[in-house]
Amino acid sequence: MIELKEGSIKNVGPANKTAEAKLFDVESAQAREFGDKRVKFVFEDDDGNEVQVSLFPEDVRDVMDDVAALEDDSRVFE
Repeated sequence: MIELKEGSIKNVGPANKTAEAKLFDVESAQAREFGDKRVKFVFEDDDGNEVQVSLFPEDVRDVMDDVAALEDDSRVFE
């Protein structure tokens, strides 16, 4: 459990927490360098909610392979 107090997050209880973030209806998506060894993806919806994910190049290539497979096999790209 966490508390939000005047815009700050405060831990309540044990420190072994997990979190999940989902962002649907993305209006913008960007990829850019992040430090010397990562790629940062930034996704934002029209309400200004944002999710940032940084990946190492080998993980980016795995995602790109997954998208390429979808382009070949899925109705999504028709």
